Amino acid sequence: MHRGQNTRIWYNILRNMSTISRQSVHIGQQKLAEKLIILNDRGIGMLTRIYNIKKACGDAKSKPGFLSDKALESSIKNIVRRFPNIDVKGLQAITNIRNEIIKSLSLYYYTFVDLLDFKDNVCELLTIMDSCHLTLDLTLNFELTKNYLDLITTYVSLMILLSRVEDRKAVLGLFNAAHEMVHNQIDQSFPRLGQMILDYDAPLKKLSEEFLPHQKVFSSALLSLWQVYPARNLTADHWRSEQKLSLVSNPALLLKPSETNTMSCEYVSLECLERWVIFGFALCHNMLQQEQASKMWVYALESGWVVALFRDEVIYIHSYIQSFFDGIKGYGKRISEVKDCYHHAVQKAGHKHRERRKFLRTALKELGLILTDQPGLLGPKALLIFIGLCYARDEVFWLLRHNDNPPQKVKGKTADDLVDRQLPELLFHMEELRALVRKYSQVMQRYYVQYLSGFDAVALNLMIQNLQVNPDDENIILSSLCSTAANLNVKQVEDNELFDFRAFRLDWFRLQSYTSVAKSAFNLVEQRELAQFIDKMVFHTKMVDNLDEIMVETSDLSLFCFYSKIFESQFHMCLEFPAQNRYIIAFPLICSHFQNCTHELCPEERHHIRERSLSVVNIFLDEMAKEAKNIITTICDEQCTMSDKLLPKHCAQTIAHLANRKKKR
Repeated sequence: MHRGQNTRIWYNILRNMSTISRQSVHIGQQKLAEKLIILNDRGIGMLTRIYNIKKACGDAKSKPGFLSDKALESSIKNIVRRFPNIDVKGLQAITNIRNEIIKSLSLYYYTFVDLLDFKDNVCELLTIMDSCHLTLDLTLNFELTKNYLDLITTYVSLMILLSRVEDRKAVLGLFNAAHEMVHNQIDQSFPRLGQMILDYDAPLKKLSEEFLPHQKVFSSALLSLWQVYPARNLTADHWRSEQKLSLVSNPALLLKPSETNTMSCEYVSLECLERWVIFGFALCHNMLQQEQASKMWVYALESGWVVALFRDEVIYIHSYIQSFFDGIKGYGKRISEVKDCYHHAVQKAGHKHRERRKFLRTALKELGLILTDQPGLLGPKALLIFIGLCYARDEVFWLLRHNDNPPQKVKGKTADDLVDRQLPELLFHMEELRALVRKYSQVMQRYYVQYLSGFDAVALNLMIQNLQVNPDDENIILSSLCSTAANLNVKQVEDNELFDFRAFRLDWFRLQSYTSVAKSAFNLVEQRELAQFIDKMVFHTKMVDNLDEIMVETSDLSLFCFYSKIFESQFHMCLEFPAQNRYIIAFPLICSHFQNCTHELCPEERHHIRERSLSVVNIFLDEMAKEAKNIITTICDEQCTMSDKLLPKHCAQTIAHLANRKKKR
C-alpha cells in the first residue's frame, strides 16, 4: 500500500472519531487520548518526510531533475512568480514531459497534501479540546498535557520547516500544471494547498493568529511548566549542592525506592521543555506580561542560541523571534529583551553546559560502579538511572547542535566551550548504564512486579474505596487498573512471560481526558493525590514491560547519524587522546542507535540509515583494530629491546664498570 494511502486511512479513522464526537456530548466519545496518540505519531512521520524533501531540494544532486533543467527555467520562474494562480497556456515547455513530471513529483506533491490533512486534523482536535474546557497541568494529567504540548510543537516545527523547503512553489506548481494538462482540471487539493504555502511564508505570524482561540487551554498547559522547568534548568553547582544522582549521599536511604510526586516529569527532556516554552510563548506572546511566563521565557532563551526543529534542522531562535516581534507594534522592549538573552546565551551558556557535562561524567561513573557491584539496587534506584541518562543525553544534544551552529563572530572562551575532549567518557558511562539495565532487566522486573501487586494494588484499592464521588465509567477504569496490578506475581517473571501494560497506560490516559473537563463529576484537580499515585504506578509498569522504549526515550543518541562530521571527529580525537582511549568503544555502540530515528511513514530511509550505521561502525572498528595493532607492536618492540638488554653479551660493560669502581677504591 502506498504510504500516502496509509496516512489517509488514519485520517479517515480520526474523522470518524470526530463525527462521533459531534454526535455525542459525553467526553468518553471524544476519544481525545486516541486522537492525540495517532496525531503525534503522524506528526513525527510528516516531519520525517518534509525533512527529507527539504534535504533533497537543497542538494543539486538529489533534487528532481526538472528543477535544474535549463529548458524549463523560464516556465518555473513563471510558476513561482504567479503561484498559486498558474496559467498552463504559458507553459508549453512542459507539455511533452507532463507525464514524467507527474511521475517524478507525485511523492513530493502528495506529501504536501498529507501535511494539509494533518493540519486540518490538528486544528479540529484543538478546537474540540477547547470546547471541552480542559484543565491541563503537567504535574497532574501528565500524558494528556505532554501529548497536547508535543502535538503543538510538532505542528509549529512542521510549518517552520515547510517555509524553509526550497522550490516548494516550483514543485507544487509544476505538478499541478502537468496534472491540469493531463486531466483538463487542477488537482482538487491544490487551491487550499497553494493558500497554505502562501499563509506560512511567515510561519510565526500566521500561527500566532491561528492560536488565539486556543489560548485558554494552551496557557494552562504552559503555566504548569513553572513547577517543572525552572527546577530542571539548574547549574552544575546546584546539582552538586543537592548531591544530585548520588546513591551514597544518604546511606540510610540506599534501599529506599527513589520516588517523587511527579515521576513522569523527572525524565522529560530539557530540550523538549525548552521547545514547549519558546514556541508556546512565541505563539501566545501576550502571556509574557505574567511574571512566571516571562521568567521561563528568559531562562529558555538564555540556555542557547539555536532551537531544534527536527534532527539536524535548527533555527537561530533569537533572530527568528526578533523578526516576528518587529511586525508587532509596541514590542520594542520585548525585542531588546530577546537581544539581551542572545548576548547572555553566547557569553555564558557554553560554560554552563560544559560544567554540567563535567558533573555528569563523575555522577554517571559513580552510578555505574555501584550498580555493577550491587545490581540489586537497579530496582529501587531505577528512576535515578533514567534521570541521569536523560540529563546526559540533553547535554550531548546541546553540544552537537551548538557546535554545528556556532553564533556569529564566535571566538575565545565561547569557542573553547563548544569543543569537549572528554565527551567520549560521558558517552561511555551512558552506554555502561544502558548495558546494566539490559543485563539485569529481570532483576528490575521482579522488583516492580512485587511492588505493583504487593503495594500499589492494595493502596489504590483503599483510595478507590475512600473516593466520595466515583461515576460508573471512571470506577470501571480505576477498578481495572487495580485488578491488573493485583493479578501479577513473581512466577510470571521466572517463566519469562511477556508483559504488556499498554492497555493499563492507555486507560489512565483516557481517564485523564475524562476527568480534566470542566464540570466533570469526578474532577482530577480535586484528586491530585490519586493522580500522582497512578503516575507512579505507570512508571512501575514501564519498568516491567517497557524498558527498551524508556531507554530510547531517555538516552537515544541516534542524532549522531545526522552530525556525522562531528561524530567522526570526536572518534578521531578520542583515538589520539590517551586519557580517553579507554572509552572509545562507545562510538561503535552508538551506531546501533541509528535505526531508532526511522519512521514507518518514510520506509525508504530505513535502508539508507542501516547502511550508514554499518559503514560507520566498520570504519570505527577497523581504525580501533589498527590502533590496537600499533600499540601491541610498540609494546612488543619495547619488550624485545628490554629482553635484548638482558642478554649475556651486554653484561661486559656492567662488569667493567664495577671493576673500575673497585680499582678506584
